[in-house]
Order: sequence, then structure tokens, then C-alpha cells
Amino acid sequence: MYFCTMEETNRQKKIAGVLQRDVADVIQNALREAGVQGILVSVTKVTVTTDLSIAKVYMSVFPHQEGENVLKEVNAVKSQIKHQVAQRTKNQLRRTPEMAYFIDDSLEYISNIEEAVKGKENPIANPDLLEKRKKK
Repeated sequence: MYFCTMEETNRQKKIAGVLQRDVADVIQNALREAGVQGILVSVTKVTVTTDLSIAKVYMSVFPHQEGENVLKEVNAVKSQIKHQVAQRTKNQLRRTPEMAYFIDDSLEYISNIEEAVKGKENPIANPDLLEKRKKK
């Protein structure tokens, strides 16, 4: 059986990099203007489809308990975010891709593993301590 894995093209990587920087700036400025204190949002990764029509934006939120609330807010104003990103990238991109937002929980997952390795809680004795990582 043969599986083909598509490698990202240089163009996709460049566009993803531009989008990552600009989406992060727009979201952080929106949080600052809204007066939100104590929540840090960073864009950890952006992937773009081969036809450059859809971008998946992965965000890391600290504290991680606020992740779902931030995701709801971002999805509520997604068209305004796209408009602001389009204004920033108008000289680099003809069309701004549609953006889908996801929470990147890898930092939380790593911290759970670190806690287990440090021995504060024993996952062997209590396997419920480390939840299985959610696939998205």
C-alpha cells in the first residue's frame, strides 16, 4: 500500500509565515484594546492548503482554562480579523484565505508529562491523571 504525503511548498510556507505574524498581531491588539488582562494568546502554527484558499490557525492560550472562551470570541469576530489581515497583506496576497481557528494544546500536554516525570503524581498508579490527547 502506498501513502502519499504532501510536502508544503515554499509558497505555502511563506504565506503561512506572513499570516502567522499578522493574525497574532491582530488578535493581540484586539485583546489590548478590549482591556483584557492576564490572558496571553500566541499563534503557534498556520498551515495553508495547496490552493491557498483555507488557512488553519493554531493558537496557544495562557492560562489554558481560558482557551475555549478565547476560541469562541475569535470565531465570533473572525470576519473582522480576516479584514484586518487582508489590509496588512494587500501588497503580498491577492486573496486572503478563509481562516479556521483551533486551540493548540501541546504546551498543556507537555506540562502534564513533566508533572508526571517529576513524580508529583504517579500516572502508573492512577492512569486517569494523564488524559489521552484529543485529536483535532
